[in-house]
Amino acid sequence: MNKAAKEVQQKFVLDANVFIQSHRDHYAFDIVPGFWKSLLEQHDAGMLISIDRVKDEVLDGGRGDALEDWVKKSTPKTLWATTKDTKVAAAFGEMMNWVQVSTHYTAAAKRIFATNADGWLAAYAKVNGLILVTHEKFNADKKVEVPLPNLCEQFGVEPITTFEMLRRLKIKFN
Repeated sequence: MNKAAKEVQQKFVLDANVFIQSHRDHYAFDIVPGFWKSLLEQHDAGMLISIDRVKDEVLDGGRGDALEDWVKKSTPKTLWATTKDTKVAAAFGEMMNWVQVSTHYTAAAKRIFATNADGWLAAYAKVNGLILVTHEKFNADKKVEVPLPNLCEQFGVEPITTFEMLRRLKIKFN
């Protein structure tokens, strides 16, 4: 398969920070509405998705802001895939075990990992062969939290940034 054909087949799953940081920083609704429109268009084209637990994290902020409004009123239910799947649960269990037996991460980091969406997101990406989009960076030295790209590397999931996803999808804002 040639590189162009492979790129066309790439599909993405988005971390909560893609929505949150994009809203707060680079792609505010009032400045770059095309970003949000493109997310929905790419979802409709079958190119990107997120998960139910990410939606919960985004809404748990409870800010009553434009992001919360967009999630509640503009996103289709199909954007938020369910993690209630035996294969995803099994992959999450493997990831959870890896984190819990690690002597590298602090007890607090392990507790946080057990309660946030990151492990579920990585498990969903692994089971479904998706590229994980996050603003987090790989950091082998970090001990107080489990960086999502570190987990991805351990389990064979490709993590990329929002900017890289936009490039791969050939999205341009005019």
